[in-house]
Amino acid sequence: MPSQCAEELDDIEDIATFEARLQSTKAVILPHAQSAKNKRNTLPNNTDEEIEGKNQDELSSNAPARESIYLKTWGCTHNSSDSEYMAGQLAAYGYNITDLCEDADLWLLNSCTVKNPAEDHFRNMIEKGRKLGKQVVVAGCVPQGAPRQQYIKGLSMIGVQQIDRVVEVVEETLKGNSVRLLGQKKVNGKKTGGAALSLPKIRRNPLIEIISINTGCLNACTYCKTKHARGNLGSYPVLEIVERAKQSFDEGVVEIWLTSEDTGAYGRDIGSSLPELLWQLVEVIPDGCMLRVGMTNPPYILEHLEEMAKILNHPRVYAFMHVPVQSGADRTLYEMQREYTVGEFSHVVDFLREKVPGISIATDIICGFPTETPEDFEETLELCKKYKFPSLFMNQFFPRPGTPAAKMTQIDRKEIKKRTKKLSEIFSSYEPYGHQLGKRQTVLVTEIAHDKVHYVAHNKYYEQVIVDMEEDLMGKMFEVDIIETGKHYLRGRRVAEVSSPNSTSPLPKGCVSGLKTEIFQQDLVMAKSAFGKDRIFLLVVLVGMLLSFLSKQLAT
Repeated sequence: MPSQCAEELDDIEDIATFEARLQSTKAVILPHAQSAKNKRNTLPNNTDEEIEGKNQDELSSNAPARESIYLKTWGCTHNSSDSEYMAGQLAAYGYNITDLCEDADLWLLNSCTVKNPAEDHFRNMIEKGRKLGKQVVVAGCVPQGAPRQQYIKGLSMIGVQQIDRVVEVVEETLKGNSVRLLGQKKVNGKKTGGAALSLPKIRRNPLIEIISINTGCLNACTYCKTKHARGNLGSYPVLEIVERAKQSFDEGVVEIWLTSEDTGAYGRDIGSSLPELLWQLVEVIPDGCMLRVGMTNPPYILEHLEEMAKILNHPRVYAFMHVPVQSGADRTLYEMQREYTVGEFSHVVDFLREKVPGISIATDIICGFPTETPEDFEETLELCKKYKFPSLFMNQFFPRPGTPAAKMTQIDRKEIKKRTKKLSEIFSSYEPYGHQLGKRQTVLVTEIAHDKVHYVAHNKYYEQVIVDMEEDLMGKMFEVDIIETGKHYLRGRRVAEVSSPNSTSPLPKGCVSGLKTEIFQQDLVMAKSAFGKDRIFLLVVLVGMLLSFLSKQLAT
């Protein structure tokens, strides 16, 4: 079982604040009357919270959590971050997180609604779980955006802003109840970024911290289903993000990824901005550690280009931007409601390439949007030929239910595949990294390659550099000579001594962020017996926070 963890405390007053927040979100259980079968009950004052199931007598237990949970994730890094938080809370509560779906008592499936294939895989996993007799809880953008779909009917659901309540949902589901928590987090009636960033988590990669800086967006793209799930923009406060980053580095992290549906829109709802956040973050990044900025749409980065260029030139920030264009034709962009022109996108690329030498800019293209004419698509091809993007994400258009684009006259699937093939041929026609051959670069290793005989590192431009696995180089920074280039990678030979950017060892894989392992094992069982399972998570977190606070005071 993964080790138990708790939040880090910077101020003793945070204990009262955290307890009040946790108690205010405690689920209210309304059991079914014995005389009414499968009657649905709605939680008071919130139409997005429902539970149906068993008797009140069956809704309490002091037994320690011993069940195993299998967690599978589809989609973006925001979803990955949500899954890390859900896994951390469940492990801190006493559940065993397993990679073996057959051995698990409950499956927690975190979904993506961007494309049809992702939802198809999600649906198939639900069917598989049901056939195997597993308890299934669904999370992510599919149930949030379309909770009344037939194939998820009767399943417990966790909304994208309710991941801090995953323990409640899992507990009730294991008791045979069906819970639906789909509400938004609000402060004084205003939407927030979501669950607290200080919650326990299990990092998929102990060297990389994923921080969601905001949820939702300001756009209303006609093809996008994610908007239905994530909604309008909700940003986290700058201080909360910075504190999460500081805690991560204290736990041996060497690389931070900032993620959201649109990082460029960050702060517009709270009187801040992406550059303001980034300048504060670079102040707490240790030398040798790196920061990667996530995807931004063109409209919201245009006014920040000068500041963004300065930030991307910073030695602790990757010179990398992911700016989706989606189409090279203004007419198609208008029908998509993307709120920018091809000229404005080109200005972003041209400006950053001039001001940030060597910058790597990735983009996305949708092939076969309903109103895209052959002439429109030719303009897209010309744009890609002009810029020769090193990373080009090609997506066939799929009509997503409930979106305006789904009601438009669709292009034949064969034509869409034909256009995608043309674009793929253009992308395959050039070598994006040939100019790097023979250069000496500084790289940071964060992963092991799939072949298990190489490390995966990244240079300043977030280009993938493969390095021989000659010694323990994980989390290390050093210089290499580029001795080979390919379509998607460079290969480097180490030529300089290795340095450790972070003197703190990373948490063991599977350990919950923030906690000391052995301290909480006995407390977990004893507290469940003394206070009931509905109190244990709070107790574990508060004890960890208090210990962290005391250790800091002693150190100073």
